[in-house]
Formats: sequence, structure tokens, C-alpha cells
Amino acid sequence: MQHIRNIAIIAHVDHGKTTLVDCLLKQSGTFRANQATAERMMDSMDLEREKGITIKAKNAAFQYQGYHVNIVDTPGHADFGGEVERIMNMIDGVLLVVDAVEGPQAQTRFVLRKAMEAGAKPIVVINKIDREHAAPHKVLDQIFELFLQLNATDAQLDFPVIYASAKQGVAKLELDQPSNTIQPLFDAIIRHIPPPKADPTRFFQLLVANLDYSDYLGRIAFGKILGGRVKVGDPVVCIHGDGRKQTSKVTAIFHFQGLQRIEIAEAAAGDIVGLTGFEEVFIGETITDTDERAPLPFVPIDPPTIHMQIAVNDGPLAGQDGKLVTARHIRERLVKETRTNVGLRVSDTEAPDVFEVSCRGEMQIAILVEQMRREGYEALVSRPEVIYQRDANGSLLEPIEKLFLEIPKDNMGAVLENLANRKAEIINLNHHGDQVSIEALIPMRGLIGFETDLINMTRGLGVMSHLFHAYGADRGEILARKNGSLVSIEAGVATAYALNAIQERGRLMVEPGEQIYGGMIVGENARDNDIPVNPCKAKRLTNMRSQGEGKGIQLEPALKMTLERALEYIGPDEYVEATPKHLRLRKRILGETARKRAAQSRVVKVAAA
Repeated sequence: MQHIRNIAIIAHVDHGKTTLVDCLLKQSGTFRANQATAERMMDSMDLEREKGITIKAKNAAFQYQGYHVNIVDTPGHADFGGEVERIMNMIDGVLLVVDAVEGPQAQTRFVLRKAMEAGAKPIVVINKIDREHAAPHKVLDQIFELFLQLNATDAQLDFPVIYASAKQGVAKLELDQPSNTIQPLFDAIIRHIPPPKADPTRFFQLLVANLDYSDYLGRIAFGKILGGRVKVGDPVVCIHGDGRKQTSKVTAIFHFQGLQRIEIAEAAAGDIVGLTGFEEVFIGETITDTDERAPLPFVPIDPPTIHMQIAVNDGPLAGQDGKLVTARHIRERLVKETRTNVGLRVSDTEAPDVFEVSCRGEMQIAILVEQMRREGYEALVSRPEVIYQRDANGSLLEPIEKLFLEIPKDNMGAVLENLANRKAEIINLNHHGDQVSIEALIPMRGLIGFETDLINMTRGLGVMSHLFHAYGADRGEILARKNGSLVSIEAGVATAYALNAIQERGRLMVEPGEQIYGGMIVGENARDNDIPVNPCKAKRLTNMRSQGEGKGIQLEPALKMTLERALEYIGPDEYVEATPKHLRLRKRILGETARKRAAQSRVVKVAAA
């Protein structure tokens, strides 16, 4: 057990964490000299490679001078906090990777806070020291202040510092020290990270922190062995969350070598392993040797703060792209996701083809729906809405987020005005050069759609991140979208002739030749009301010459949205239709007459109330 080190790597999005893991695996001799390796090897999902972020917590391991070092890669985005909180049970130390230019950001704070609460020993890696305008010493001061704000213990405050450039594959203890390898970081891990907190003399015990699935062996439960030993064929007991105890046998044991899972015959206290043998096992449950043992405590995760509906696609073009389109298919996929994604909750609604999904943020839902699209599913997704609570007096409480902004000084006025409209409360504002740092407490409702506004206001130069702060008093009405929609009243194929007339009313979202149906949103109105339009209207052919004959049609480029942007954009009475090949925006009620009747009945109900 003394030869094992279990570490997590913490960093904000794009601070070089995954590149550093590549570097550690390569220089430790994990790969053969002639073995082909990909860049950012830990980003195994297509979406992770495309977005440049870590979504799923993943394991790797390397050997160094007789030590076995297990690495857990942590997501940097607060929406994936459920991934972070459960893996803190597996590790004894953390590598905090911080950009030498940008310094510690909000997601660094979020994950580091969880590590501090778990009592993990930190090693600070100031990365990208080769970047222009790098200020490692200034960043080190900011990190020390961050540790103080997070109530770090004296032992945690006495952290070792490594200066590194993961891209160049070098690390050093002092900036002026010559180095051409990452060896100082290897030495720091061995010297400063303690051996696992586990007792080899006790009975076998493991807390499940991650799950995977094998077509041959069934579910694989990953976690750190907290006591004793386990061999293939040993009888074990799984203590479920509801207190049930299920007996089975260990059919296989896995541990990590590089990024590969290697099957082994036995494992001992302190190692991070995967066990198979239980068809039903969930994150947070205990696997032990006999049914007389008590279950291990599990750290609760931050509660979901938003919810939305995922429904069966009932549009006229349903089933043309995807193969998995029924309520049964969608429900099975959502339930399957909850088995490995502890930050997600799925519940049935009164309608059999509509499911309620609760999570930490709209990005988490966008990632799930994007994965489903790629797997061949079709679904309708509603606008995210916050989850309210009530206090002891019955007063309404809503989730409040702590927002961190870095913006150019020239855009400060527009950004502050936008925040005021979203009922944000500014708690800190600092000027440094041409940049301004803003900290604010903002309702979760106010954050929906804010990132798009920030990009537009700062011409892409603004950076934002946010953390769950607390439930606070309801802040009142927040104006959502200022613009109405241009809604099609006809089905058919969009024509350039019709779109040319429609674009005078607002901005188009479709192009000539696209399939259109009644109730589909084809553009954004310049005003705040919805307008019915006919994008399929064709020019009448006559033998009379018209005044405009021969003039070319000039169409503005259509506004094409990503899934995340579309979810932020839609109104309460609209859906995003997500299929493998298309993203369409549509009204919940497709018929224009039915929509008017529904709106009228809502007005009557409000008047009666």
C-alpha cells in the first residue's frame, strides 16, 4: 500500500490539464517508444474533443520508480459537479493546474473546494509558463489567497509549487532552473502525496465511485479499496442505498495501466479497482465481505437547480432522421444515463410521452441531448426552468449562483446594465489594466441566455463562470427574450422568393430548400410579438413582365444555433426539435388557431384568479 499514490487533477477549462496527463503518461514510459498516441488522450468522448472540456471523470495510471500512481481526471465545469464530488472519495491528493496568465478561475475554485473538504493534499502546478504575458509569481499570490478563502488547513497551505509547460513537457521547482523533462513533478507526487488512507488488516470494503458497463461481464463498479484484500471468486455483499443486501461473487477485477483496463487476479487496500459480479450496483453503495457490515457514508452532491422536459418528437417530420423515436426508447436512454450520472434526475409526468429531467445546468442537458442525437434518437426539449423551494414560513426561494466575469473595461457599462436587468447583485468589482473582474450574485433564471449576451456585448472577449451559491429569496420577474418569433403557417419547402419578403420582418433561421412545417419557427421577429409567415410561397408564373424582373434576391445569412444556444433562446411555449441531422425550433402547439385558443384560455384563467 505504501507504493500507491492516488491523485486527482483539478483545473479550469482549457488550463492544460489533459495535456499534462498526456505528458505524465508519455514520460513515465507507459507507452512503447514506437507506439502511436493521440493528443489529449483522456478526452475519450467525441464531445470532449470538440468542445475542449472534460465531461466524464476518468481514470489512468502509470508506474514511476516502483510506485503505482492512479490519476483521476476531473471535469472543470460546475454543471458536472456530480462527477467531481464522488471521485473525491477515491483520492488522497490533488494536482491543482493553473494557467500562468489567467490565474485561478471559478471552476478551479469549485473543484478545489470539494478537494479541501475531503482533506486532500494539494500540489500546485503553474502551467503554460512559456505563454506571452505569463506572470507565475502573481498567479501564485492569487492561489494562496484562494486557499485562504476556502479555509485550507495549515498543512494544505504549505503546498509545494511546480512551474511547468505541459506542451513542451518540462517542469521545474524554480523559474530560472534549467529542465527538459517533467521529472520534478513525478518526484513531488511521490514525496508530498500521502499513501492511501486504507487498512490492509481490516475486512474488505469498497465505496462505489464510478460505473461502467461491459457486454460480457455486466456492470463494472469502480472505487478505492478501503480495507482488506479481494480475489476473483470471493463472495461479496453489495449494500444498496435503500438498505437491501445482495450477495454475489467477484467475476473479474480490473486496475489501470496507462489508459487501459488490465484484468488482475487480486487487489489490496489503497488501490483503485473495478469489480464485476453485480448486475445492480449504483454509485455511493458499499461492497464488502459479509452482510453483517455497516455501509460506508456517502458525500451528498449539490442539488439539481434546473429542470426541463424531454418529449417524444410529434412533429410532421418525425422519424425521418432517427431510428429511436418512441417514448420507451427515450425513457430507457434517460434512465440509463442516471445510472452513471449522479447529478441527473429523471421522473415521469402525467403525459406518457413527456419526461421531466432535473440537473445542475443547461450545459449538462445539452451534452446529454447531443449524445442522444448522435446515437440515433429524436426528441423535443423544452426551455430550462429553475427549481423553486419554500422556506419554513412558506416564502418562495430560488437558486442563486455566484457569477465571475472577466471583461474589457470598454464594455463594462453594457454588461452592468444587462446584469441589473437580470436582477444580479454586484458584490466585487476590480480594475486591472484594460480588464475588469466582476463578482455578482445572480438568480439561476438570470443566467439562462446570459452567455450569448456577454459574447455579443464584448465581441467574444468576455469570460464567465459560475458556482451554486445558495437558495435565496425570489428576486421577482426577469424579462426573458425581447424578440418574438416568425412562425410558419404552411408546410413545404422554403423558397428564396418568400424568405426575401420575410427577412424584412426580422432575422431568418432557415435557408431556401429546407423542409418546413406549420408551427416551425423560421426566424426572429424584430419586435416582441409572434408573426405568422409563409416561407413556402412561390412566385406566380405569368406571361406578363413585372418591374422587378431579372433582379437578384439578396438573402442575409441564416442564424444557425448550437443546441446550447437554442435551449437558451426558446420561449416557454416553444421546443427544440433535436434529430441526428437537424436542430429545429418550433411552437409546442403547432396549429395557429389552437395556439390562439390556448393563449385566450390562459388569459381567462389569469383574469379569474
